[in-house]
Amino acid sequence: MKTAIVTGASSGIGFEISKRLLKMDYKVYGFGRDFSKVDFYDSNFIKEVYDITEVNALVKIIEKIKKESQVCLLVNNAGVGYFGPHEELNPKKIHLMVSTNLEVPMVLCNMLLRDLKKNKGMIINISSVTAKYVSTYGCAYAATKAGLTHFSESLFAEIRKTGVKVLSVHPDMTKSNFYRNANFSEDDSDTDFYIDSEVIADTVKSILMQDSNIAVTDITIRPQKHRIKRK
Repeated sequence: MKTAIVTGASSGIGFEISKRLLKMDYKVYGFGRDFSKVDFYDSNFIKEVYDITEVNALVKIIEKIKKESQVCLLVNNAGVGYFGPHEELNPKKIHLMVSTNLEVPMVLCNMLLRDLKKNKGMIINISSVTAKYVSTYGCAYAATKAGLTHFSESLFAEIRKTGVKVLSVHPDMTKSNFYRNANFSEDDSDTDFYIDSEVIADTVKSILMQDSNIAVTDITIRPQKHRIKRK
């Protein structure tokens, strides 16, 4: 049985990806802050309740997992965003975005890379469409995601000869609780205005089913139309 680690697995995109992986006969270590709202049980879904920004604790649990299983898939999905004029953010929010969106994926890749090389595994980094464009009132968040995308591209160039694949997924407005910290959310009046988490999970599943000689490194997923809803 293959083993995967998925961060941000307690809701949204991470939870949907975890469910797809379980159906593909993976054992999934799902990291999340709170699984109390997850009405789902599978003996191969190991819920790891951690604050992944506590890096010392994260290192210890990853070392434990490595002793139990050989990880062949890492999905860096956990993310946090704060939006508004940059001067209105505070250092704590900026630090949390940098740590969650960029530092933790880099740490996890560092810790798991030798196992992934042995298994010719895969790293999937859930970035954001904001990584590619100017993001007014979201410049700090976009910078962390741009850093994650650039890290992914550079890491693939470094390790591609080992057989490890690295994919960046760039979703646009997605129906989830991600925008809980913003004064806007996806406009759910029409399905043309947002992406469902299930769509992103299905995309990940299709990539995992590609032939081993094919490496898809960058995917952008957008709704057909664009409109947000102010809270």
